[in-house]
Amino acid sequence: MNDEWLIYRGVGEPHDGIEALPGPPPWRDFDGGPVGEAGGVEDGDVARRLGAHRQAAEMHRPEPEELDAVNAALYLRRPLLVTGYPGTGKSTLAHAVAHELKLGRVLRWPVVSRTVLQEGLYRYDAIARLQDVQIAAGGGVVGGAGGGAGGGAPGIGKYIRLGPLGTALLPTARPRVLLIDELDKSDIDLPNDLLNVLEEGEFVLPELERVADTEPEVQVLTDDGAKVTVRDGRVRCRAFPFIVLTSNGERDFPAALLRRCIQLKLGQPGEKRLATMVRAHLGEEAAQLGADLIRQFLSRSRSELVAADQLLNAIYLTHYAAPPTREDLADLLIQRLDRPR
Repeated sequence: MNDEWLIYRGVGEPHDGIEALPGPPPWRDFDGGPVGEAGGVEDGDVARRLGAHRQAAEMHRPEPEELDAVNAALYLRRPLLVTGYPGTGKSTLAHAVAHELKLGRVLRWPVVSRTVLQEGLYRYDAIARLQDVQIAAGGGVVGGAGGGAGGGAPGIGKYIRLGPLGTALLPTARPRVLLIDELDKSDIDLPNDLLNVLEEGEFVLPELERVADTEPEVQVLTDDGAKVTVRDGRVRCRAFPFIVLTSNGERDFPAALLRRCIQLKLGQPGEKRLATMVRAHLGEEAAQLGADLIRQFLSRSRSELVAADQLLNAIYLTHYAAPPTREDLADLLIQRLDRPR
């Protein structure tokens, strides 16, 4: 396999390969600015997602189709739609790419049936602002749109916080990594509502756009907790974020969304990948002692729906138990997820 073109190589160790990423195709070239700091320093979630022993373990190299899909998404500045059964590593992929390419903290947007687009873009606390204006008025001073001067109510920016999607679209030199988790859990409108934002790489905050004549620059909080300046009520990206959309395959998505994404389907992990996963999270000794549970898990996965995190739970807990309790605990923890109710 000719891997010279690969930016993400699946090697597990951080490197500066993102610097070799060519410019975007003309139809995906965004000009947001001015360019700010990338922010989002990598946090402790990496060890939880990728394993506390990941440096000691020989990291499993992703399959060629997985590498191709990730790199196609990076080159083409397109979202990556990852489909697979629970526990196949869909969300972990976002953390692996962020860690290896040194792209900082993964912005995570978990989706439920009530999720709407604006929650991912930003939140505006109008009630808190009204209360503060009333308090300031009671003291004899009312702040203006910029507010705050002379002891008045704070400016509007105090009441706005960008969501994970809104933060990912801030203009930065390097792309942020955004995980939109379990999109198939959303109601029917959210995939369609995402189309324009994913295509245009920008969004408007009407609350700031209305005051742009008098207050063209407003500081707001990001999902990282940092302060950034929004100009004229509009956020537009420079480096399109690396976006991972995950789905358990519980519903179909509109063709309009599918054509805007690079699609990847992950199958159940094999013995080598499962052993590496156990080694990365629990260490070499656990991988050796749990070899029989790995084989049992693989045998069951051919006819039952089971998830890799169930296997991790079983190997961790049975480390402290002796037979026959060990086998009983494993059966208790690795229960089929598709059994009739």
